Amino acid sequence: MHIAASNETMLLVIEFKLRGTLRFLSHAEMLRVFQRACVRAGISVHYSQGFNPRPKMSLPLPRPVGVESDDELLCLRIAVDEDKPRVTNHESSIKAELSAQLPVGCELNSVNTAQAGSSFQPRLATYVFTVPPEYLNEGSRARIERLLVSESLNVQRQIDKKNSKFKNVDVRKFLKSIKSDGRSIIVECNISSAGSIRIEEIMSLLELDESKLASPIRRTNVQWQ
Repeated sequence: MHIAASNETMLLVIEFKLRGTLRFLSHAEMLRVFQRACVRAGISVHYSQGFNPRPKMSLPLPRPVGVESDDELLCLRIAVDEDKPRVTNHESSIKAELSAQLPVGCELNSVNTAQAGSSFQPRLATYVFTVPPEYLNEGSRARIERLLVSESLNVQRQIDKKNSKFKNVDVRKFLKSIKSDGRSIIVECNISSAGSIRIEEIMSLLELDESKLASPIRRTNVQWQ
């Protein structure tokens, strides 16, 4: 990747969708997909200084492996060549160039320029669990109601896979709402500096497993502050 000498940079905020087998990529692997796409598109990503320069690129809200998404966010700082004239509709040009280099299943929704110093902190995410109609019965509705009226919901969260260490976590404050549209269970999750609820914890509370899902779990909306 070309490392430009210019000190002038631009922060791009890129919204994109993720579908199909790409949902199995990890957070680090997804960053590498964009890093390589930028190389092929000729986009000069800005690098950090020091002995081990790293591209100024981040996904502010890591996506759980196996989850599709309608609303992913990539923050990308690019170097601006001061010797070249600014291109009209610069964001549209970058969107077209980058889109052409991304694999099938990754689709850009928009590319916008953000103000210098902007930061993006997620505060809420919505997940959709599509299930067969027979699962959405009186039992599942009663289960959802019990979760919503509970003052606390304690789960055992693994914090060290190597040593099999767990801790007790009350995830009730992270569950904003749970509802059904007749074919899916829609869960809104609060996100704060204290963290959030995990996908596997939601599924455990709903008594769901992979065999009860009619399609991949999907993150449909993220709200930022």
